[in-house]
Amino acid sequence: MIPAAFDYVAPTTVDEAVRALSEAGEDAKVIAGGQSLLPVLRMRLAAPSKLIDLGKIAELRGVREDGDLLVIGAMTTHYDVQHDALIAEHAPLLALTTNTVADPQVRHRGTFGGSLAHADPAGDLPAPVLALDAEMVVRGMDGTRTVPAAEFFTDFFTTALRPGELLVEVRVPKTTGWSAHYEKFNRVAQAWSIVAVAAAVRVDGGTIAQARVALTNMGATPVRATSVEQALVGRPATAASIRDAAAHAAEGTAPPSNADADADYRRHLARVLTSRAVSAAVGA
Repeated sequence: MIPAAFDYVAPTTVDEAVRALSEAGEDAKVIAGGQSLLPVLRMRLAAPSKLIDLGKIAELRGVREDGDLLVIGAMTTHYDVQHDALIAEHAPLLALTTNTVADPQVRHRGTFGGSLAHADPAGDLPAPVLALDAEMVVRGMDGTRTVPAAEFFTDFFTTALRPGELLVEVRVPKTTGWSAHYEKFNRVAQAWSIVAVAAAVRVDGGTIAQARVALTNMGATPVRATSVEQALVGRPATAASIRDAAAHAAEGTAPPSNADADADYRRHLARVLTSRAVSAAVGA
């Protein structure tokens, strides 16, 4: 189908984009890589009055270090996240997760920030960002503010972004030397996660010293598996102790029931995939 008519603007700076979004009002839409928005436009499930294209804003692309943090521009593509040396060294969970996103065509066009702002419960990137205690930097006409990942995802396809605000970068604490893994269960013909688990673990002398675990598609937003983390820390990095900790994975979750899987099966998957993810991360 052909999208409904709309005005189009392609600013070259963040300030221009914020101003254009403010002037356009609630009917405007922002397009990053377009991998989620374009299908919706073609089906006329959205009919914005104006489309604001961020593709020409160079300052929104790239990865850099800032002390103990990595700073990832919102318009950095999945492909660039996959292959960035800084991310591979200091935030391997992000690279491993991005490897599972969709297909090569989508990874070359889709963006890190666009995926997070879209906030699809079955999307892969929100869970590892939550697990890593990242912070979202957003900008609007009133200035810049920082939102912790734990507060950024608020409901199905809903974030803490206010009207007129843009996600401009993501600040991720370094996990240098940590082991990580993203375990995903999905239909072969689709890349959307039925359930997935992001795990980052620091092992010291055969004992799990720190653990970060978050779940994909176990509720309206990504879920931090704090019970699993608490059960892992201080325990030996063995298959038995990991399996015991993973038994807590579904605690505090509210998984949906739909054509892909009912809630009970998702809870089962959360426990199994958590055990696999942590075991793969530590090599148990």
